Amino acid sequence: MSFEVHDPTILANARQILDSVSSPKGMADAVLAAVSRNEEWRGKRCINLLAPEAPTSPTVRRLLSSEIGTRAAEGHIGRVNRWFAGTQYIDEVEALCVELLKQAFRCNYADHRLMGSMIGNMAIYHALVKPGDRVMTAAQPFGGHSSNRVDGPAGTRGVEIHDIPFDPVELEVDLDKFAEEAQRIRPKLVVMGMSMTLFPLPVAEMAKIMSAWGGQFVFDGAHQAGLIAGGQFQDPLKEGAAVLTGSAGKTFSGPQSGMIMWNDAALTKPITDAIFPALAATHQVNRVAALAVSAAEMIEFGKTYMAQIVKNAQALGKALEERGIRVLAAQRGYTRTHQVIADVKAFGGGLDVAHKLAEANIITNKNLIPGDTPADWDRPSGLRIGTIEATRLGWMEADMAQIAEFIARVLVKGEAVEQVRADVEAFRLPRQDFYYNFDNGYPAGVEKC
Repeated sequence: MSFEVHDPTILANARQILDSVSSPKGMADAVLAAVSRNEEWRGKRCINLLAPEAPTSPTVRRLLSSEIGTRAAEGHIGRVNRWFAGTQYIDEVEALCVELLKQAFRCNYADHRLMGSMIGNMAIYHALVKPGDRVMTAAQPFGGHSSNRVDGPAGTRGVEIHDIPFDPVELEVDLDKFAEEAQRIRPKLVVMGMSMTLFPLPVAEMAKIMSAWGGQFVFDGAHQAGLIAGGQFQDPLKEGAAVLTGSAGKTFSGPQSGMIMWNDAALTKPITDAIFPALAATHQVNRVAALAVSAAEMIEFGKTYMAQIVKNAQALGKALEERGIRVLAAQRGYTRTHQVIADVKAFGGGLDVAHKLAEANIITNKNLIPGDTPADWDRPSGLRIGTIEATRLGWMEADMAQIAEFIARVLVKGEAVEQVRADVEAFRLPRQDFYYNFDNGYPAGVEKC
């Protein structure tokens, strides 16, 4: 008896494609053709509104295919620390990356070696807690991420996980209930990892409550890292967080990559021991070089770029609400991040709505929202929308109104997706350049903050 987690129909189609060609070269060509189709459609003809997705600059893309990516660099930076000789220039690249991350996040220590923020969270759970320790994290219907839940790195570490209380209307931590629950549970860690993130979190207040028993606060800034570096969000390390983890592939607008930042020298050994040799050996130096340049771009362009991301998200939330699509937290101005969360139960729910919009070349994703349960995982009520790529294309608030109109034409007015798709392509195709980088600078009419 066989068991396969992937869609069997899609796998069968792949086998059919491979069976239809006469050589391994033909098989490789089939892969190249699929990549080309994705580039043409998703890269040029779609409005990408995925909150966890950011386009990299031309220079960063070139670095991801650079020669240095074929080289191995196991270990910490330095002649004695490396397993291999001949890494002096790799040491230079990695050291530049570390120092640029420190500057971007205004911190004392940073690490660059992990492939993604979920692995970064795993490093934290290995460094700072042991099996059986108690932690508190956010449940997924309120925006929590699986990396901090029983089915992610926290669960694989064997910790005892308790929920952080949330207000389902205001979408913020219920501090009174948190204080009561935390004092009862006395968690060793509180990890705030929010994949649905709209507003700053009460880091200082929560960290102060935990200090009574020596607990530590970890801010999982996978989504907010660029906003933090760009000064458009709270600064968790200054507010009492012991560690800031993050993803470079979201608002930070770099390669898919994990980042870990901290200030306390006492944390350096446990964190870096968890990174190497436990979770990373050779770690793709091309990605490290790309991350370094992305950090430099953030230092130069981040304040203006991130401010426009937030303005665009707020404008998009307002425009959707005006067109009959309910948006969460309207009473709070919708958002202070790159995300807008729509309640689309009235239009069939998040799964069906996301796929219907994709037929019109508008890319979003389904999302759990307050009121949903774990049973609603595959078919939740919400839709998560982000403004990272739209902003890096140079689009402004007026463009968000046009995007909201495209969405409303599909969901509210019931227009044929074929017609909306044609109009989306006409809107998107003339606009292919990415801004807020050293290649193309700022969009026309935008000046540095």
